Amino acid sequence: MDGDYVIGGVFSIHYYMHTVKHNYTTMPVPMRCSGSIDARELRFSRAMIFAIEEINNSTELLPGIKLGYQIYDSCASVPVAVHVAFQLSSGLDPVFYTGDNCSQSGTVMAIVGESGSTPSISMSRIIGPFNIPQVSYFATCACLSDKQQYPSFFRTIPSDQFQADALAKLVKHFGWTWIGAIRSDSDYGNNGMASFLDAAHKEGICVEYSESFYRTHPRSRIQRVADIIRRSTAVVVVAFTSSGDLRILLEELSLKPSPPRQWIGSESWVTDPDMLRFSFCAGTIGFGIEKSVIPGLRDFLLDLSPSKVAASPVLTEFWEEEFNCRLGQRSATEKHACDGTEDIETIRSPYTDTSQLRITNMVYKAVYAIAHAIHNAMCQETHSITQCDKFTSIEPEQVLTQLKNVNFLQNGYDVSFDANGDPVATYELVNWQQTETGYIELVTVGHYDASLPVGQEFRINRNLTWVEGGTLVPVSVCSDSCPPGTRKVLQKGKPICCYDCILCPEGEISNATDSPECFPCSKEFWPNAKRDTCLPKPVEFLSFNESLGIILAAFSVGGACLTIMTAAVFHRHRTSPIVRANNSELSFLLLFSLTLCFLCSLTFIGAPSEWSCMLRHTTFGITFVLCMSCVLGKTIVVLMAFKATLPGRNVMKWFGPPQQRLTVVSFTFIQVIICTLWLVLSPPFPMKNLTTYKERIILECALGSAVGFWAVLGYIGLLAVFCFVLAVLARKLPDHFNEAKLITFSMLIFCAVWVTFIPAYVSSPGKFTVAVEIFAILASSFGLILCIFAPKCFIILFKPEKNTKKHLMNKSQF
Repeated sequence: MDGDYVIGGVFSIHYYMHTVKHNYTTMPVPMRCSGSIDARELRFSRAMIFAIEEINNSTELLPGIKLGYQIYDSCASVPVAVHVAFQLSSGLDPVFYTGDNCSQSGTVMAIVGESGSTPSISMSRIIGPFNIPQVSYFATCACLSDKQQYPSFFRTIPSDQFQADALAKLVKHFGWTWIGAIRSDSDYGNNGMASFLDAAHKEGICVEYSESFYRTHPRSRIQRVADIIRRSTAVVVVAFTSSGDLRILLEELSLKPSPPRQWIGSESWVTDPDMLRFSFCAGTIGFGIEKSVIPGLRDFLLDLSPSKVAASPVLTEFWEEEFNCRLGQRSATEKHACDGTEDIETIRSPYTDTSQLRITNMVYKAVYAIAHAIHNAMCQETHSITQCDKFTSIEPEQVLTQLKNVNFLQNGYDVSFDANGDPVATYELVNWQQTETGYIELVTVGHYDASLPVGQEFRINRNLTWVEGGTLVPVSVCSDSCPPGTRKVLQKGKPICCYDCILCPEGEISNATDSPECFPCSKEFWPNAKRDTCLPKPVEFLSFNESLGIILAAFSVGGACLTIMTAAVFHRHRTSPIVRANNSELSFLLLFSLTLCFLCSLTFIGAPSEWSCMLRHTTFGITFVLCMSCVLGKTIVVLMAFKATLPGRNVMKWFGPPQQRLTVVSFTFIQVIICTLWLVLSPPFPMKNLTTYKERIILECALGSAVGFWAVLGYIGLLAVFCFVLAVLARKLPDHFNEAKLITFSMLIFCAVWVTFIPAYVSSPGKFTVAVEIFAILASSFGLILCIFAPKCFIILFKPEKNTKKHLMNKSQF
């Protein structure tokens, strides 16, 4: 249509370009399109006409100016798009004018189109040097934002860079880390997928395969891609393709259905109504351009009178395809003639479907953007009246300059361009949901706005349906998530999403899903059985509540009671010969010290404290030295008594009761000094032993000074050895002095117990160290009382006839 100013339009109304094999002997025939009509692209072209007619009827925008248009079919083909670009930039006059009187007939102010990125790139490289602005409604390749290469390119649809980021966030949102990727082998698909893969990598998403194809590739190539999809383990497939390319692949997949796949679509095909016929893709989700409403467009699309249809070859072809009839004699003879009863409102076609006006609105906004640029270039507003002079000559370069600054609202939709010629990126999240009647419909379930702050761009406000109509989010992972208590170990030669789950080592935990590392618990904590939480280590010590503690306490108290009973027997029969003959004063002192020895073992049981740690070792050391001093005194008395029986000897006066007491006190005082120095310089103290057992804490008494501890034991051992030597020397004395034999035997037991105690004490772990020490105390104490006092008590209680002075003098045995 002619006008004062002409706008060019380029649409991919047909799917293919008719290919001709040239023989280079005749002139090539003009390029032409073939295949069926893309009803959706036809709607786009008609929307451009509707917008121009609406502008021509406007009194506010370009008043008094008539816009014309030249619309071409590029067949989605680069060669045809290039040919069209040359035509639009050079005009259609058959005569070549020279000089200054050049014809302006056919020169366009701007071009709307193309829908594909690759044809748009080719067109922009041709018309860019002429400064003819190009406004695309569907070319989304991020590469077109480069103003150095494409200075005259604008678009009303967001760049794929925003869509790629949005798709990566979408995949991450639903926890899909193992996906397949397919793309059109074109600038749109290759650049878009490259941006997506880069964004997906940053989100930690792995790609099992990434395949490209194109509608003109051999069928074997399409079959290979289809087989890869069928064999793959990834449930989710991200398709960055044009609708024409994907249609070929889905038709191939429909011949031999693949396992259920969750499709994620780019805006190029996910909102294409013609794609909804592939029912096995139900549940598809993807980002589409926001749905819009264009008042009056549906009536315009349906207003196709026979004369309008007959006047347009494209509309004629569309009419014949939809109604399967022929208009005029030139049509295919096998079709019956159209009888005039055909009603376009009765057909189900993307052309008539205005419920999902998305890309159509991009065409509408592109036309209005060009109109506003022309308006700003040639019209002036004086006294609130807009005046436009149709005779004013403007160049495409002026329109290009004004396009950079347009900013207006049309039907509530903002139209503006940034420095790269891109609009603000806003998308709707759409979901293919199957209705009760079996049809698939597009449902808007969320939104994405790239202008919002990070983390707030993406929101979902409706429930989604998934592959095969499911309500649960499908799982698409190479490896299942590692639960807490394990860590990820990458599988050799595979992406980072493929890993094995290894149980955390002993003493370490992981408290998060898919943890790459385990970390150790602090010193006083230990992992639970699942190794996902650090729990306080159980504190262990020899307690009165456990069996071992009860048994040892019982023997301790029992030993003390036995000692007291023995003392009671000796006190009851203190005037008897056997008691008097065995130095009753030292015997009672020995019994007292043995009682303390038995009772001091109780201080080793229970939770160690500062006072109990100091008390247990010092009490043990002092009471045992007191005991050894008494035994040593008794041994010396036996020896002195034997010496006193020899003629001319009166040695007992040198070792009478005062000397015996002094000996006991002296030996004991030395131990008191050792213990005092130990307590003053480096006393024992309670300590948490964290090294013996990894999984529990041993509460024990640290020695403070090992020298002090072994000095106490060494002094006891020294007295025991000295006593043992004296007892051995006195073992052959007459029978009525055979207490030396009993002392020898008791010292033998004592020394044996404490010699074996040393390695057992050093090697016993935890609370058993304390148990070994208690056992040594009790064993040596029982050895002393049983060896020294048991025979005497037996005679006193059960053999009283032997408890006489006469019997003792006659050397009768006990």
